[in-house]
Amino acid sequence: MAKRFDEVSVSEEEFELQPEAASAQAPEAPGGQPPKKTKRGTLPPGGGDRGGRPRSATATPGFVARTMQFIRDTRAEMRRVSWPTLKEVQSTTVITLVAVIFFALYLFGVDRVWAFLIDRLRTWLGG
Repeated sequence: MAKRFDEVSVSEEEFELQPEAASAQAPEAPGGQPPKKTKRGTLPPGGGDRGGRPRSATATPGFVARTMQFIRDTRAEMRRVSWPTLKEVQSTTVITLVAVIFFALYLFGVDRVWAFLIDRLRTWLGG
């Protein structure tokens, strides 16, 4: 197989990568403008490893204050919970019990079949 390289011509022009179209940019964040990116190795705004949050001049709250805030937050969150009705709880409980019983019987049956087959194989092989 002979190859002919004398007919091949190579252009001396350099190719430049074209930037992608504006439509190919990342979608905008739901809260508005996405956060600005920082280069690797540089400190974020505000300095340190605090994620750009400025340091507060006040001391951290004590144990009692944090516990009270936790209780307030928990109560506020519990008010927003969507609690199921008694009928919904009863129906999902029945569905769960039926599913558990069904799968228990199924697995029991599969176990008995395999035990029977293994026992027959053992007697057939003389064990």
